[in-house]
Amino acid sequence: MKRLVITGVGGFVGGHLARAAAEAGWSVFGIGRSERAASGIEQALDGYAGVDLRHEWPASAPSDAAIVHLAGLAAVGASFDRPQQYIADNSAMTTVLCEAALRSGGGGRIVAVSSGAVYAASAGESVRDESSPIGFSSPYVVSKILVENQIAFYRARGLDAVVARPFNHFGPGQGPGFLVPDLARQLTASAPGEPLTVGNLDTRRDYSDVRDVARAYLALADAPALTHSLYNVASGVARSGRDVVTAICAAVGREIPPLRVDPERIRPSDPASIRGDASRLRAETGWQPLLAFETTIADAVVSLDAAAAAWPPSDSSALRSA
Repeated sequence: MKRLVITGVGGFVGGHLARAAAEAGWSVFGIGRSERAASGIEQALDGYAGVDLRHEWPASAPSDAAIVHLAGLAAVGASFDRPQQYIADNSAMTTVLCEAALRSGGGGRIVAVSSGAVYAASAGESVRDESSPIGFSSPYVVSKILVENQIAFYRARGLDAVVARPFNHFGPGQGPGFLVPDLARQLTASAPGEPLTVGNLDTRRDYSDVRDVARAYLALADAPALTHSLYNVASGVARSGRDVVTAICAAVGREIPPLRVDPERIRPSDPASIRGDASRLRAETGWQPLLAFETTIADAVVSLDAAAAAWPPSDSSALRSA
């Protein structure tokens, strides 16, 4: 049986990945900060360890397993208030993981999850492939670039390790602080016709379903051979904030309300449009998105109450936003 270790298993993506892997026949071992695995994913796990990955790798983790490394601080806005913590913590977790892999002689492939946010902003429509220039727009991004360089170092030392750069992803179970759940909660809490407070809805972003993203990580972990060390995970379609509002309104059966723009929510430096090019991932693994944007919105809206009740996630080290 194929074995998989997931760090940050208690986070938004980690739970979806654990369930997807178990359904696909993997034996899944989860690592998180909490003492016990979250109740929603216990049945998907054959083993679990609660440790502080900045300092130790669990001795109980299987040494012959592939690893998807999700654990890390990832709330972009908060990184400006705690820049050194983001850089130090995200780097330390990667070192602990890779040093443990070296000591064990290396097991399966390591898939280290970075972010599509590392790409430099540019004017107008912009499609990012893996050769596009990177920027350093936040301490979070700086920490992700550092992690990518660490993976390159350990790959040179003999580990089978690749980096995934996911673009925006959302779906059922996502907690507060992200565009879709925040807009949906605001809409459902307001009276019909009451104005909806928004930021710049004209910017366009590449959105994927978290379940499709989880399948991409599994595809990278399971591929017999990969010819590159870096892979984008993206839908290849840019959608505006207005598209998001329209889909949410359709999902809850509401007319689109008047929109009130809050200048405090607008960042002048935000690029107008971003699309990710995941053709490398598609060509080498056969992966492609399966879930329609409108389906993801509807599923996310249905899950809002459960997601709010479970927030913050049991593994606070696994918050992901990219």
